[in-house]
Amino acid sequence: MGLKLAAVLFIFVALVIPNRISLITPLSFRSFPVELLLIGLTLLAPNPAGFIIRWLTAVLLTVGIVLKLADMGTYQFFDRAFNPVVDSHFWADGLNFLQGTLGQIGAYLVVALLCALIAGILVLVSYVLKVIQRCLQKIPKLSSLGLGAGGGLWLILLSVGAQTATSPFYHLMTEHVTQTFSTLDDLALFNEQLTTDHYAIVPDEALLSKLKGKDVLVVFIESYGRTVLDKASYAEHVRPVLEQAAHDLSDKGFYARSAYLTSPTYGGISWLAHGTLMSGLWVNSQTRYDRLVASERPSLNRLFKRAGWRTVAVQPAHTMAWPQGAYFGYDQIYAAQDLGYQGKPFNWITMPDQYTLSAFQARERQSGKRASVMAEMALISSHAPWTPLPHLVDWNQVGDGSVFIEQANAGESPETVWKETERIRVQYRKSIEYALANIASYIATYGDDNLVVLVLGDHQPAPFVTDESESREVIVHLISHDAKVMGAVKDWQWAEGLLPSKQTPVWGMDKLRAQFIAAFSEKMSGVVAD
Repeated sequence: MGLKLAAVLFIFVALVIPNRISLITPLSFRSFPVELLLIGLTLLAPNPAGFIIRWLTAVLLTVGIVLKLADMGTYQFFDRAFNPVVDSHFWADGLNFLQGTLGQIGAYLVVALLCALIAGILVLVSYVLKVIQRCLQKIPKLSSLGLGAGGGLWLILLSVGAQTATSPFYHLMTEHVTQTFSTLDDLALFNEQLTTDHYAIVPDEALLSKLKGKDVLVVFIESYGRTVLDKASYAEHVRPVLEQAAHDLSDKGFYARSAYLTSPTYGGISWLAHGTLMSGLWVNSQTRYDRLVASERPSLNRLFKRAGWRTVAVQPAHTMAWPQGAYFGYDQIYAAQDLGYQGKPFNWITMPDQYTLSAFQARERQSGKRASVMAEMALISSHAPWTPLPHLVDWNQVGDGSVFIEQANAGESPETVWKETERIRVQYRKSIEYALANIASYIATYGDDNLVVLVLGDHQPAPFVTDESESREVIVHLISHDAKVMGAVKDWQWAEGLLPSKQTPVWGMDKLRAQFIAAFSEKMSGVVAD
């Protein structure tokens, strides 16, 4: 009897357990799933049909279990359900990661174990169903009456609006099937959008003409999400940093405007944000990104290049080949190995943000006759695991980065920090404070009349850091020493200073490219914003 009850309990849990870890509570199991009754009815079929039905049911339940596990992972890190179309790249990415850390044999062994796990789930589910099937078929009439009565009770509960009358497995499967087909339709629409770009026809001399002679930096700060101002425990520390930075920059004659943008990604996959901003299209999946970088739609970098700028990418997180970089049209890509860092990495972080900016300054913004530079860069010190954390040194001491060795050896290990969620959040918040102080210090130290800086977050941090916030908004700042630059964006209605206001309009990150080009290019008849 104990084995039979355990079998029923196993199927019940598999049907009703939520696909999001944060939703798993005792109340989650206060459910009467109709699928449990339907499975019982199908298992009453005699062999050989009963054998076939049992295995088909086992396959279906196994698919559902695997989807729930996948959902738990993607919700935990990206705040969304698993999508078999857009997340198909995880297999290749995971294999590459395993090969890099465990070697080819180790990687294939892990894959084999994963396949064995899925096969094991299938065998286990089939065995559990077999136990239930044997029990039901021993007393078929009584089983039929019991299941029929259960079905009647379920219908009564449903009719009176009882929340216990549920069909969780049906909803899980239909949502995933619907999502898959809608994703395929969405990709067809995206393919059409790739061929339409109103700014591709703007003459070179008119394109971005109001920024001629200026260095333009587009700086992504890792995980710089709206949560740092919305969550009180973050805001009480981050808001003063922004206020002080605004004050310091104002004393140096700089103007600043700030707002919020909606990012296409959450918790990670930063390149989707980069692709969205640079293309002016909503790149919210790896599949869209792959199609973008295979297209001929001109990136914002390419448009700057057409208009006469030298275009560079500063990507300290890149330690391997980056074939997708060819799409963006950079004259120069500075990966980690190209920046000359002689210090130690800060765990996953290859180098601190201050060194990244210092190396860029030395390579691209030296005084003397040169072309204006347009740079897209990623500052990564605010990327997990957020320990150890760097701190600012005098810019004249940065040198080859060896000054940061002591800092890289300090602080607690990730294993220690990541034992407690609140400790992780404190470290995250401190990393954002460092990132903001760093970029403000760089502008105050090296900024001049010909520097324009667009600073923005790529995405919100992981849901457990935002405390499950549903907001996908990030903070964006435009900073310049030239009042004419701010005059050109007056109709954007961004807030003055480095603190966005609640009245500031919130754009999708894909809208900023068109707004930026329109604001700083000569007006052209027949050209409209994307």
